[in-house]
Amino acid sequence: MDKLDRKILQVLQTNARASLQEIGQAVGLSHSPCWNRIKKMEDSGVIEGYTVRLNAAALNLAETVLVQVTLDSHSDNTLEKFGEVLAKIPEVVEAYLVSGDYDYLLRIAVSGTQDYERLLREKLYKIKGIRHSKSSFVLRTLKKADLPLLPV
Repeated sequence: MDKLDRKILQVLQTNARASLQEIGQAVGLSHSPCWNRIKKMEDSGVIEGYTVRLNAAALNLAETVLVQVTLDSHSDNTLEKFGEVLAKIPEVVEAYLVSGDYDYLLRIAVSGTQDYERLLREKLYKIKGIRHSKSSFVLRTLKKADLPLLPV
């Protein structure tokens, strides 16, 4: 990847719906070379896909809860099963296997405390193997950004 590829990525991060003409103008390339670079980044996995940012409050999912989870066992089977169950819970928008005092950090989107309590009872607490969990409601998001495009 060179500086032009990074410029293309910056344009796409700002507006994934930008046309090839708009991207090319922004980075100083004509249609074909611009398309070739984008295609190459898609094929190599640098660009994983295209999406739209949704407004959580407008979808009645304004509350974010960060949940730290400790499991009873750390066997490959337990970790795999836990990941499979989490993948089926739509409110769990991110899940990380982490180092430290807890095994997992989950980011959960809910409409409020009652919705979170329902999620705990109906879904999270039914997952076998959870020894301990700790929940924190996000009071304010201070920074939410795309991946940084560091200079070459």
